[in-house]
Amino acid sequence: MGSPDFAVPCLRMMHQHHDVLAVVTQPDKPQGRGQKLTPPPVKAVAEELGISVLQPEKLRTESMRHRLTNLM
Repeated sequence: MGSPDFAVPCLRMMHQHHDVLAVVTQPDKPQGRGQKLTPPPVKAVAEELGISVLQPEKLRTESMRHRLTNLM
């Protein structure tokens, strides 16, 4: 779980040594003058590495609990 740039090296290292099933990160947010939807840095790297990405609006929901449970 993470979103900012400083989480990217951790994700890359974990991917080298472990089977990362998914990444949970914040939803894409509008940025800049055009308010273009921009993915969090962790999402971009997860997609590059072929890791599933979950971007819930809220973590504490029954739906999210089910999604995380079904990863195992």
